[in-house]
Amino acid sequence: MQTLLSDAEVEHRMSSPDLPTPAEIPPPFYPPLMLPEPGTLTEVASGVFWLRMPLPLALNHINLWLLRDGDGWTIVDTGFGNAATQAHWQQIFDQHLAGMPVNRILVTHNHPDHIGNAAWLAERWQAPVWMSEGEFLSAHLVWRDLAGYSHAELVDFYRSHGVAGSLLEMLAARGTRYQVGVPALPAQFRRILPGDVIRIDEQDWHVIPGYGHSPEHVALYCPALQVLIAGDMLLPTISTNVAVWAGEPDGDPVAMFLASLQRFLPLPADTLVLPSHGKPFQGVHARVSALQMHHADRLAALLAFCNQPRHAVDCLPILFQRVLDGYELFFALGEAVAHLNHLMHRQQLNRIRTDDGIYRFEVV
Repeated sequence: MQTLLSDAEVEHRMSSPDLPTPAEIPPPFYPPLMLPEPGTLTEVASGVFWLRMPLPLALNHINLWLLRDGDGWTIVDTGFGNAATQAHWQQIFDQHLAGMPVNRILVTHNHPDHIGNAAWLAERWQAPVWMSEGEFLSAHLVWRDLAGYSHAELVDFYRSHGVAGSLLEMLAARGTRYQVGVPALPAQFRRILPGDVIRIDEQDWHVIPGYGHSPEHVALYCPALQVLIAGDMLLPTISTNVAVWAGEPDGDPVAMFLASLQRFLPLPADTLVLPSHGKPFQGVHARVSALQMHHADRLAALLAFCNQPRHAVDCLPILFQRVLDGYELFFALGEAVAHLNHLMHRQQLNRIRTDDGIYRFEVV
């Protein structure tokens, strides 16, 4: 089975999307797996174990994965870098490793709940960290508050999209929070590339790249087990955040994310999807369709709303039907700009920059 589409094949599939109606999209099927308590394991496939760690966020958990690997173990994603998560890891080490070492730590992407304990685990086990170069470098830029990833640039970026007054002051005062969840970063890594095949416990795991949510997200598919470790690219009930950030203000991550979803369609329909949030599920094709429909609906709503000039901040109630806290606002604003930029790149919206440096969007 072909597990990695070429860029040309992805572009061809994107050229004429055939979206079903919502009624035609079946919900995910959840196999009857025991939800693991923090510090415990649930085996979801031969040699593949599910860990569930708490997060100090509205999204209150992350799924991590422990894979048997010959005479040791491979960890996939590491959890939020705090003492509570490290204590749960220590419980895993003490009770569930059968005396075998961790051979490597694999990180899907640079967000704190995924990379937060990578340096600690690497030091603890003297094990290498495997990840894509884009994720490794961007993590260091965010951590050091540099080069398009700084908090000051992000605040100025939001100001340019209509955030003002007490809201802008609140975002500015909040400061960068990356180091709260990532107290240290690994200084070295082993690079993962699209199309790589990683051998784990005599099984081949194919690297499927993902874009739009983070610079070079890594998902892993094992044909022999029919298991996909999807990271944040394919979640069962929510759509992953797709946002524009200050370093690439004209970017179109929505197009990149939708193209990335196409790469999951060659997988068998009964593939067991292991997401970073929510429960393991089956129904990969239906879930891709649902995510495509979700973004199509949001884009249509924004296009209708921009019948007169709108700031990105004005569009938040169109995209999010709930009150957002300060943490969520950072991501929500980036997501609003991402969808507006996508409509701009499709030449359905014009972006107007006024003399005060503020952007507005209106229908062409």
